[in-house]
Amino acid sequence: MSRFLPHVTVACVIEHDGKFLLVRELIDGQERLNQPAGHLEANESLQQAALRETLEETGWDIELTGVVGIDLYKAPANNETYVRTTFIGTIIKHHPELSLDDGIIGPEWLTREQVADARSILRSPMVLDVIDNYLAGRRFALEVVAADR
Repeated sequence: MSRFLPHVTVACVIEHDGKFLLVRELIDGQERLNQPAGHLEANESLQQAALRETLEETGWDIELTGVVGIDLYKAPANNETYVRTTFIGTIIKHHPELSLDDGIIGPEWLTREQVADARSILRSPMVLDVIDNYLAGRRFALEVVAADR
C-alpha cells in the first residue's frame, strides 16, 4: 500500500481599508495570485509558518488574530493534496527594503471584487473561497490551532 503524504500549508487573510493583501507570483512561468502562503517547515508551529511566509512574500509583519478554517484541496495540476490552515492577520509594519522570495512579483492590495475579477489567475479556488468565508463572518479563535508543544 502506498503512503499518503499531504502537503501541510498555511495562508493568511489580511484585510485593510476594504482590501486584501495578496501575492502576485510566477508559477511555472505563469502569473498567479494567492494569499501570503506556503509550506510548514521543520521545527516551526503553524502560526510561525504563517508569520514567516507573510513576511517573506510581502514584506509585512503581521499579528495573527484568528483562523478562517482548515481546508483540504487536491490540485488538478499536480494531483497533490494540500491541507491548508488559513489564519486571519492584521498588519503591523511594512519592510519595503526586504528582498521577497524567489518567484514573487510582489504584494498587492485588492478588493473582493478585484479578486473575483482575477479568478482565472488565482492559484486555487481557495483564494476567493476563504475571502468569502471571512467576509461571511467565519472566524475561529486563534487557540483552535495548537501552538508549540
